[in-house]
Amino acid sequence: AAELCSYAGLTPVIRQSGSSIKGRPRISKMGNQKLRNLLFMCSFTACKYNKACRDIYERLVAKGKSKKLALIAVCNKLLKQAFAIAKSGLIFDKEYKSALVKN
Repeated sequence: AAELCSYAGLTPVIRQSGSSIKGRPRISKMGNQKLRNLLFMCSFTACKYNKACRDIYERLVAKGKSKKLALIAVCNKLLKQAFAIAKSGLIFDKEYKSALVKN
């Protein structure tokens, strides 16, 4: 899933040179532009109808992060959900809880 996010150009890249130059982290944009644009447009709808994506979006905006940054996080979540569905072969279950997540 991480490689797929990197292929789409949604992974953060940190620009830093020693201790003097510290740029803000941004998405790499080195990947497939059409896929990235499509995911960004899908993230608007996902924030309304996908509970996991809505939770991420609301949590980041409540922390004071920008709405655009929160939408990029939703893009990552959508891509990871699609990868998990394709890899497992199961249908999407909106009530699914990972065994790794502690309640």
